[in-house]
Amino acid sequence: MDFSEAANRISRKFAKGGQTPDVKKIEGKLRRLVDEFGVQPSEAERSVTNELAKEFNLPAPGSGGSAGGGGKGGGTEEKKIADGVPGEWVTIEGKIVALSNPPSPSIAQSGVIADDSGAMRFVVWAKSNAPAMAEGSWYRIESAVVDEFKGVANLKIHSGTTIKEISEDRSLIPSPVPIKDLHPGIDSVRAKFIQEWDASHERMLQSGLLGDETGTIKFVIWKEPGKEKLVPGAVYNLFYAQVDEFNGRLSLNLNTATILQEEGEIEVSGGEVAVTGAIVHIAPGSGIIKRCPVEGCNRALSRQNYCPVHEIQPKFIYDLRIKGWLDDGEKTHNILIQRDVVESLTGISLAQAQEIAENNPLGMDEVFLQMRDTVLGRYITCHGREIDNRLLVNKCDKVVFNSGDHTALLNRAGGAPS
Repeated sequence: MDFSEAANRISRKFAKGGQTPDVKKIEGKLRRLVDEFGVQPSEAERSVTNELAKEFNLPAPGSGGSAGGGGKGGGTEEKKIADGVPGEWVTIEGKIVALSNPPSPSIAQSGVIADDSGAMRFVVWAKSNAPAMAEGSWYRIESAVVDEFKGVANLKIHSGTTIKEISEDRSLIPSPVPIKDLHPGIDSVRAKFIQEWDASHERMLQSGLLGDETGTIKFVIWKEPGKEKLVPGAVYNLFYAQVDEFNGRLSLNLNTATILQEEGEIEVSGGEVAVTGAIVHIAPGSGIIKRCPVEGCNRALSRQNYCPVHEIQPKFIYDLRIKGWLDDGEKTHNILIQRDVVESLTGISLAQAQEIAENNPLGMDEVFLQMRDTVLGRYITCHGREIDNRLLVNKCDKVVFNSGDHTALLNRAGGAPS
């Protein structure tokens, strides 16, 4: 886009009516919209034209109406939040239901705004010098930009946006969405906390699996002041959670969510699989392990009792697990088996494993070797949920060797021997 030419073109439109707009300011606004906000050049030119028309109390010259199809808000169309489309300039009225820590100094505020149609993330640019908005309050936001980030619509508040607080406290009751119907963006769910996972990052407060009657989904809570962990087995209403997508899989970020525990129950379904095959590999980190005893951590420690977050932990907690591969003859499944199932599968209890680790010359390695010798090559059926290409096993059944099945596998691999 030739910003200078576009600025002169806009200036000439108003010069016909006796106005003398500042061409340099026009050019600066166009550059900001296109370069900083990613607005299409034609839409940027139309927006600046309408802004000047409002400033001079004139109809937008040559527009045949207001940008975005006419309506309120200085040339932008008033819309419900759910109807905002990337590339549009809109005016909305909504409630600030969550504020989050701005990820960059260039951002003054960020969070989630909602109305009775839905919710959307918003960003207030520091350069806009916009008034700070308060969580729980309603606002009318005029001439904001809806754009797109990672396939999700979000609202950008810039220097041309007007923010007015609405004194009326309107009723806003979000409706939960079934897990199977979630899509990237902001949504609300009613779900049961069915499985807690090890935190995989030092900034992670909690991670695990949520489920409802339609399916399951991974969730994460990042460490922030005031954030608390969920209680395994409890049922929650999670309003305005951020639904993210990575490699085709959805997950919930609960840092923006309003979390309310309830007394009800949910019969979780969906996501359960059963895989029968042979254990062909036991990975390092299996057997007896040590975990960090600091409340809320539970990370696996190194052999030197070192936690990546809480450093040396002499008062560690012992645990059992098996990480490995289960081959069903057609596909190899990455499996993770937790303590209670490990005890049942190997016949070695946590107390027995601890006695071996503390008194055998090989220590923890002896537990690993005994468990490996017990299960490696064994045919079993693993029941659980497959999340992020890993089968989280909650039950194992031993399978009696069937020579007919073995022959069939050989035939698939290379044909029957002559």
